[in-house]
Amino acid sequence: MASTLVSKTAVPGRAQQQSAASSRGTRVLDLFDRHFRLITIAPAALLILSLTVAPAIELVRMAGAKIAFTNDGVERTAALAENIGRLANDWIYWRALLNTLAFVITSTLAELVLGLVLALAAQRMTRAKGIVRTLMLMPILIPPVAIGNMWRLMYNPEFGIIAYLVDQVAGVRLDMLGSTSTALLAVIIVDVWHWTPFMFLILLAGLEGLPEEVMQASHLDGANSLQRLRFIVLPMLWPAIAVAFVFRSIGAFKVFDQIYLLTSGGPGVSTEVLSLYVFKVFFQNNELGYGALLSLVTIAIVCSYLAVFRIVQRRKGAL
Repeated sequence: MASTLVSKTAVPGRAQQQSAASSRGTRVLDLFDRHFRLITIAPAALLILSLTVAPAIELVRMAGAKIAFTNDGVERTAALAENIGRLANDWIYWRALLNTLAFVITSTLAELVLGLVLALAAQRMTRAKGIVRTLMLMPILIPPVAIGNMWRLMYNPEFGIIAYLVDQVAGVRLDMLGSTSTALLAVIIVDVWHWTPFMFLILLAGLEGLPEEVMQASHLDGANSLQRLRFIVLPMLWPAIAVAFVFRSIGAFKVFDQIYLLTSGGPGVSTEVLSLYVFKVFFQNNELGYGALLSLVTIAIVCSYLAVFRIVQRRKGAL
């Protein structure tokens, strides 16, 4: 009798334990479902933070010091005020900033316009569209070292094809890379040739994603090609334009290889850009503390540039 009572009372207790465990399991699954995206990206986010935060902290530490290598190791002396004062009077850095802004704005806008024109032309094609896309990809696939050497030969005033064509048209042997008035323009032309296909591909994908019903309705309403482009295509294509502009602007701010190969910042400082100047301060002058400060200021300038574009984009969306 006693054993029967014990077994009867044990069954409800075991059922309650099973019900509680099942409830806890359900809550865990619900929590996992609600935060699935956060849980899946957390490992990658932690890895990126660990690889970013530590170098950034070290860069800040270096920016406030003067670092010298001796037989006993590395010597650090506090020199934040000295580095800031030097930056304020460093006319080469500020000239490099102006060159960089001119390079970024001119090359990005030129690539955007040319990419849009080419994308509009390719969208109208009924045949060989795949071949055109493949051919447009070629400049992007060529290594920067090969591009720099190729264009340096083309710009050569003695036997370059560009100098030859200018001589045939204007009767002048023009050394575009050797003149302070044309060197930056020559570098911009190379960048436009190299990265216009990038703009073309993004904008073509955006054009092909536009709803066909809207285009047909505008045609039936009597809108001509220019009106459709201005009032329908461009407003609907604005997200793709913004993405292409931001990505290309970031790449243009980091330009280094082609200028290093073509001019190395010369003649004089006519093509000196921020990344190239920071490289020279770091690795040629071995001024690690001052170079770290230049890097932080450059990062702040790039972030400010992107913030201004973000504000413009928001106002554009509000109109």
